[in-house]
Amino acid sequence: MTKKDFSAFNRTFLLTCILLFSSFSVFAQTEQLINETLDAAAERYVKLGLELGEYDLDYVDAYLGPVEWRNKAQQKPRSKEQLAKDIHSLFTALKVMPINGEEPALRHKALFRNVRAMDVRARMLVGEKFSFSEEAKLIYDVQVPTYDFAKFDAALQQIAQLLPGEGDLSQRVEDFRNKFTIDEDKVDTVLGLAIQECRARSNTYIRLPDNENFKLEYVTDKNWSGYNWYQGANTSLMQINQDFPMQIDRAISLGCHEGYPGHHVWNTLIENKLLKQKGWIEYSLFPLFSPYALIAEGSANFGVELAFPNNQKIKFEKEVLFPAAGIPAESAVKLEKLIQLTDTLSHSITATAQLYLNGEITREQAIEQRRKYSLVSKDKAEQSIRFIEQYRAYVLNYNLGKDIVSHYVYAQGADQKSHWQAFERMLTELSTGSDMHK
Repeated sequence: MTKKDFSAFNRTFLLTCILLFSSFSVFAQTEQLINETLDAAAERYVKLGLELGEYDLDYVDAYLGPVEWRNKAQQKPRSKEQLAKDIHSLFTALKVMPINGEEPALRHKALFRNVRAMDVRARMLVGEKFSFSEEAKLIYDVQVPTYDFAKFDAALQQIAQLLPGEGDLSQRVEDFRNKFTIDEDKVDTVLGLAIQECRARSNTYIRLPDNENFKLEYVTDKNWSGYNWYQGANTSLMQINQDFPMQIDRAISLGCHEGYPGHHVWNTLIENKLLKQKGWIEYSLFPLFSPYALIAEGSANFGVELAFPNNQKIKFEKEVLFPAAGIPAESAVKLEKLIQLTDTLSHSITATAQLYLNGEITREQAIEQRRKYSLVSKDKAEQSIRFIEQYRAYVLNYNLGKDIVSHYVYAQGADQKSHWQAFERMLTELSTGSDMHK
């Protein structure tokens, strides 16, 4: 062997040793994780999630765990690349983690799906691309339906018949809805009455801790209409976006969605039943991008229908909210009919988001679709596109989530009591979209 050949051999041998050592290290790390308990894996998930939140700023929706974990994540987060590798190692280990017992299996399934979603967000952070349908499956555990814009157009025709006239339909709808705008000095009163009623109806069926409460704030310059920031200890901060004037039908929708039996109720039950009673530390972290987002948003949207079945919503609005707002109620029935028709258009945001995020339509085309099918001004349509750009496939949780939740709840019984019982079980039984939509 020549000196040159020997040198080449040395280099090859050294490279092989490095690769073998690297493979052994990965194997050893995975083997270590396999041998961990669910508690240890859950703790690792929370700590990794907190670090991911330092880069993916929307990821952590709420955190109720040890302060020192959050402080460490903020002060010494590992690099994006290392973080993505470590999250993927946990994901790989959970795939083969041996589990015995019904409750550990349920807990493992939920943790696995949350880590799978985290893994996708981490991979996106370091530049990997996913299609809309891949995001939907891997993060939210659902298959995206095939949407037919002809059905949306048919709904627009029905709305045009409800509000006949000349000119652009979106403008006609906007002009009609503006009649129901609440004066700024009465918004707090009207919204307070709505939340109070939502709370009373929810409390009839779902018992929350006696100290549960919320704080209400009004904000501007947001891409959403309302947001519930869960603070822990059975308390929420509800923020209402006032970028656009509030119309009277939003009062109950916001009260139910952000409060009762929506996000505030869900968060409170998760904290008490899973984190405190069971001691499952993974529920100290509330990730926004998770398969449970579909349950959270779907249940919050369905909450209006659950709390105000049949014609009870319009009845309460006419008897209480319209007088409080000083708005004549003679067109209330037509407004409710418009709301029902526009609800059939709710899936249009998912259809548009899929086309836009997959690069099949331009931003201007997406804005025009949102303007047309959500029947709003161009400014509001642009706000909708900013929401899509910020939260991506998350938009499907509002409409597809509501469909899945409502079908599940109604299948559990025929009366109000059984519907509420099924609804409460669903919030903490750790099922996700693929479990419920079979």
